[in-house]
Amino acid sequence: MATMNCYDYPQYWDLAFRSETKLEADFIEAACKKYCDFSVKRLLEPGCGGGRLVVEMAARGYAMTGFDLSAPSIRYLQQRLARRKLDAQIITADMTAYVPRRKVDAAFCTFNTFRHLTTEEAARRHLECVADSLRAGGIYILGFHLLPPDADEECIERWSARHGKTKVTMTLRVLDFDRATRLETIRFSLRVRSGELDLKLHSDYQYRIYTAAQFQRLLSSVPQFELCDVYDFWYDIDEPLQLSNELGDAVFILRKQS
Repeated sequence: MATMNCYDYPQYWDLAFRSETKLEADFIEAACKKYCDFSVKRLLEPGCGGGRLVVEMAARGYAMTGFDLSAPSIRYLQQRLARRKLDAQIITADMTAYVPRRKVDAAFCTFNTFRHLTTEEAARRHLECVADSLRAGGIYILGFHLLPPDADEECIERWSARHGKTKVTMTLRVLDFDRATRLETIRFSLRVRSGELDLKLHSDYQYRIYTAAQFQRLLSSVPQFELCDVYDFWYDIDEPLQLSNELGDAVFILRKQS
């Protein structure tokens, strides 16, 4: 097994999460209809990676902007868009600095990418950048795992996905965990089998830890946003939840104040 950046293999990374794409895209559309009092046409995805959601939303007719620091992911996304004859603005940029020239109607970052920002300052800068990117009344759909007080600090997840002759198996393992520093290290192990190819990769990524109260304190430091509602990863638009220590996965609907 080679120690390599799994983000350098976006075609396999995106395949591992492919089954979530339609569910997430449907929720994005439903949230825009529910929380925006205008027609949503322009969307932004910070940390878009290989762009499975950029491609999906562009195919649904939205004007998409996506950006990421991973050059291999951006190249892969540009190739995917070209193959499908779809248009989108794709940029290599930092989540803590980039603001598009033209305001967008809504933004989304659905699955833990936000937690790559390992300091409070970086997380706050990101939220401020997204707020600056949105028109008044626009929403930011932000999804990531929270840490309940009684959460198991030793966690392993594994799942597989297949497309044609290619099968990928993703394993997530918590290597290090510290509530005091609010940091955990997660190892992503990716195995790819396709014909004679048998590729084994792993990468260790550091994530910032959030309890419900810790995220609420961060959000209170960014007055441009109001918290509308919270959901979980079932993405049921008709079932908003209470933000509490019992919530393990959270999707926040943040609206830019006028």
